[in-house]
Amino acid sequence: QVQHVESGGGLVQPGGSLRLSCTGSVFKLYAMGWYRQVPGKQREQVAGISRSGSLTNYADSVKGRFTISRDNDKNTVYLQMNSLKPEDTAVYYCNTDPRGGDNYFPWTQGTQVTVSS
Repeated sequence: QVQHVESGGGLVQPGGSLRLSCTGSVFKLYAMGWYRQVPGKQREQVAGISRSGSLTNYADSVKGRFTISRDNDKNTVYLQMNSLKPEDTAVYYCNTDPRGGDNYFPWTQGTQVTVSS
């Protein structure tokens, strides 16, 4: 069973930046994505990246502010988040991107991002 862990969350002021990381033993084999969830709402995908890293996609709500990238040598996927807004507050998760045709890994507890002054 694939295990992975997200890190890099925290408290940041509006307009600030954070970089999330997610490492898993076989990530280089999968298209990957970042997701977020607010209590009482459905989990939404905010970014995705192909296996090679050559293709990326973003939700409209984060386009131009967030950047997804990967380092396959380290089996790590990143999410650089800039110009953060209070509405970006959520628990963030990484998992496979459905565009790659693979099943999800078991969901972890994610990493909390709080944007507040």
